[in-house]
Amino acid sequence: MDPFELLKADHRKVEQLFSQLESASGKQKLQVFDQIKTELELHTHIEEKFFYPALEEPEETHDLALEAYEEHDVVKKLLKELSKAKSATDEWEAQAKVLQENVEHHVEEEENELFEKAESALGEEELEELGDRMAAEKERKLSSKSSKKSAATKSASKSASRSTAAARTRRKSSKKTSKSSGSKRSPSKKSAKKR
Repeated sequence: MDPFELLKADHRKVEQLFSQLESASGKQKLQVFDQIKTELELHTHIEEKFFYPALEEPEETHDLALEAYEEHDVVKKLLKELSKAKSATDEWEAQAKVLQENVEHHVEEEENELFEKAESALGEEELEELGDRMAAEKERKLSSKSSKKSAATKSASKSASRSTAAARTRRKSSKKTSKSSGSKRSPSKKSAKKR
């Protein structure tokens, strides 16, 4: 697989999400931000695990690879800070804009400088193998995340089923108690007057 195409597809997806973030409002902003965070965390993971280490050795990509790690650190700090918010305040929006600008700068540098130098520094075969490993890791992380989500959903649904069953049992028990206590009631007012 072509590693550049894989990374560019991630870049386009995040660009779309930033556009959605700008037009979103209220709680929806935080939901879109969560998607951006998920995408950026996965993207930085595969770059740092495979792409940048392959580019640290060649002289022509060494400095750019080190700079890319530093840019990732800035993005990670911003993501962490933005994640703490309970609502999208003016300060939060300003910080989200700084995140967007950092990501855009990073993408521009990668696509216009680093990718070209990486292509000449690494052979076609090495790039293909690198792309395959990156794609496999991305798939592994995505399937791991979805299996965790489905396990959490199943657990929540089992818990809800148990709660519903317990509520039914309590209602049935309560009905039985009221029926059985109905026959042992104290004499009614009419029978009490007759006495």
